[in-house]
Amino acid sequence: MKKIKRKKNPKNREVIEERQAPKPPSEERISYSQLSKSINDNYEKFQAFLKESTDAVFRRFRLGINGIDCAIVYIDGLTDKTVIIESILRPMMLTVSDEGKDAESRSGTDNAYDLVLNYLVAAAEIKETDNLDEAMLSVMSGETALIIDGYNRIILISTRGWPVRGISEPETESVIRGAKEGFTETLRINTALLRRKCKDPNMVVRTVRLGRRSKTDIAYVYIKGITNPLLIEELEERLNRIDIDQVIDSGHLEQLIQDNSMTTLPQIQSTERPDKAVANLMEGRVVILVDNSPFALMIPTTFSQLFQSPEDYSERWIVSSGIRALRWISSFLAVFTPAVYIAVVTYHPGLIPTRLALSIAATRDGVPFPSIIEALLMETTIELLRESGARLPGAIGQTIGIVGGLIIGDAAVSAGITSPIMVIVVALTAIASFVIPTYSAAIGLRIMRFPLMILAGILGLYGVMIGFIIINIHLASIKSFGMSYMTPQAPTIFQDMKDFIIRAPARSMKKRPIQAYPIDMIRMDMD
Repeated sequence: MKKIKRKKNPKNREVIEERQAPKPPSEERISYSQLSKSINDNYEKFQAFLKESTDAVFRRFRLGINGIDCAIVYIDGLTDKTVIIESILRPMMLTVSDEGKDAESRSGTDNAYDLVLNYLVAAAEIKETDNLDEAMLSVMSGETALIIDGYNRIILISTRGWPVRGISEPETESVIRGAKEGFTETLRINTALLRRKCKDPNMVVRTVRLGRRSKTDIAYVYIKGITNPLLIEELEERLNRIDIDQVIDSGHLEQLIQDNSMTTLPQIQSTERPDKAVANLMEGRVVILVDNSPFALMIPTTFSQLFQSPEDYSERWIVSSGIRALRWISSFLAVFTPAVYIAVVTYHPGLIPTRLALSIAATRDGVPFPSIIEALLMETTIELLRESGARLPGAIGQTIGIVGGLIIGDAAVSAGITSPIMVIVVALTAIASFVIPTYSAAIGLRIMRFPLMILAGILGLYGVMIGFIIINIHLASIKSFGMSYMTPQAPTIFQDMKDFIIRAPARSMKKRPIQAYPIDMIRMDMD
């Protein structure tokens, strides 16, 4: 088995996670990390951080059975007030179970903390802490801190109840046949979607926090017994090296852990679809979920994966293979069509039939620009239309894109700025780029055609061939978590060719791809 390259870890995760929060301005020298047994001191420490925040709620009350001072601290908008009232305030202030009365009568007020912890608070998830930083982080995550006088520990009660977006169909990866549910911005909903589709108890979900200030929850998921441990270790080491104020989104995290920053193509595949994420888990990959982001990351990634769609496995293999081959052809058209047109028209008109050459020359009669300037002008215009349409509301954006393209193209031809054949070339290029199912791959390939057009304008077809060679060398040099980006082409793995351009029948795909070096290679045992 090929070993995954591991890098030295210069930092320690514990040091990053346990770093103290900035101390609030105060003339008194107070230990803000450790709690005291006085409720007033602990209450003041919370207020030192949160008293200027209008959404922070402080509530002091007395324990109903013995009058001990208590207090709760929570953030309005992140918590469910019904849970706070029914599970914390009501039982502690008004009612006590018979077991609680007996315990109190036996041990007096010294056992108030255990009484509250074991009998009064009716919540499903409770934890304790003696560290203010941990308590503050829990409060900012939607939990409620319960302070009891006479104890230097705080009870943290799970009362999360912030507004969430409902599960809906993914907008960037829609399919005709397949699941219609996508990830949301809530981490636990996303892990539940994965659990719902894969009920294997060997599926492990590990959560870490990144960001000194944002404290963003990052969950990485894998299936124990399938995923290579070296891949998990490599991911953990890269996460440990991240020391940053805020992790904004999964796309931000992707840039922090990827192998090569000097490329337009993604080395980590993203998806909004839980079924696609589970399919990658079953192949031995690791799925990374970021709180507040509806996109999951999947590692490692190959170039061929960017042309695969979940719908390929829902249709018959002949149909899926034809559509997948069409995607590869479209990628070549999206990258090389304008460059080849420029090279042929400018330097090699003898390579095309005479009548076609004369027709092209006739349409370009009166155009004041050389073909390279004409192509760059039209390609830039179509990119402007594409971006403007993407930023507008759905129906309006589509209308602007179509109508704007028609009007601008017709006006440009009528004004003699461009030729009709160039409008056809640009339209063909744009349509071909839409066929690529992965948005990040499509936009990366779109950028590649601009330097290719410049090379074609300078050197003709020689420039196009030089660009093609450079692109292939670049793709062959990229690694994704120690795996070659061009697998299964380079290195050639014949077994993985069953799910490359041609998708083999489902009955013949009995083994998992070797790309991610899974431990268990057998996924099907049937004749």
